[in-house]
Amino acid sequence: MNSTPQAAWINRPAQLLKLVAELSNYPRIAVDTESNGLYAYQEQVCLLQFSTPDADYLVDPLALHDLSALGPLFADPKIEKVFHAAEYDILCLKRDFGFRFASLFDTMIAARTLGRPQWGLGNLLASEFGIQLDKRFQRANWGRRPIPPNMLAYAAHDTHYLLQLRERLGAELDEKGLRPIAEEDFIRLCNIPAAPLEATQHNCWSVAGGQDITGQQAAILQSLIEYRDRQARYANLPLFKIISNETLVQIALAAPKTESDLAQIHGVGPNIFARHATGLLEAVARGAEARPLHPQRTQRPPDAYLRRLEFLRNWRKVTGREWGVESDVILPRDALEAIASNNPQTPQALAELMHDLPWRYAQFGEKILDLMDHHRRTP
Repeated sequence: MNSTPQAAWINRPAQLLKLVAELSNYPRIAVDTESNGLYAYQEQVCLLQFSTPDADYLVDPLALHDLSALGPLFADPKIEKVFHAAEYDILCLKRDFGFRFASLFDTMIAARTLGRPQWGLGNLLASEFGIQLDKRFQRANWGRRPIPPNMLAYAAHDTHYLLQLRERLGAELDEKGLRPIAEEDFIRLCNIPAAPLEATQHNCWSVAGGQDITGQQAAILQSLIEYRDRQARYANLPLFKIISNETLVQIALAAPKTESDLAQIHGVGPNIFARHATGLLEAVARGAEARPLHPQRTQRPPDAYLRRLEFLRNWRKVTGREWGVESDVILPRDALEAIASNNPQTPQALAELMHDLPWRYAQFGEKILDLMDHHRRTP
């Protein structure tokens, strides 16, 4: 890893206020976050990184508790916040602190808009500046305190070079006339809703995945899921560190009645057996006595909608190849599906559906309307 100046550690309210005043002097700052989703029942942001052209800062939200002083900074349209792969950072910052965002630049989105074949931060820094990032702490526990020096250095590196990268990618976007399409996506990032609490792993059908289970097995699986959730809450661990989804499904399918039965199930190792044998067997018994569960039947979309969707996807794929970019750069999936669903027949109707994509509407709107008209006239 290339050397960087030591980052300032911010863990007191007075330091945070001083930092906000300092960052407010710059038209552009780099930002990143680190969370503990692999180590806690409820994920939280455990570290915020900031860089200016002159210094790097690491902010400790676990010590500060109140980060509201940063709110005006994130919402200030006159200060550009530079992220790499910003979506998850913004989701978590909104969820944990209620921040609002204006004026973003995402170096990953910029790279994708430019058609770069690899857009990971490490790949971009290597190709642009010959800088090699050490990514061994990507899955580290950022909730631990004190954070070891090598982890602090890793965290500082994630923002230290972002401003230089932003300058280079921004200049290339301007040179190729692609800034407007990237800006649309930056604005859309500001408006994404806060990350919801994880719900999919609390639903038996999501946990079962494509596994074919009966109604009674589903009831047993749901009972097992609820047992696991209680244990994870108590231990403050993520669900998978209690028992994996795959093991829960195997237990539900086998429906063991005795410890001997349970011990034979694939995935139930000595540690799980020692800690959870009694609780798992009780959960199986509760599920076996419960009413069978059946999934809600989702109605198949109309054939006309599916044909429109296919028309649009094919056009998007071809256009993406012509532009040298991934197809969703041409038109994001949510817009594609909204157009296919609403089947707009006039420029006004399409413009309303693409209200947050005005450049793409101006560039592609006529072609999209032609596609819709061609579809309506095709048997």
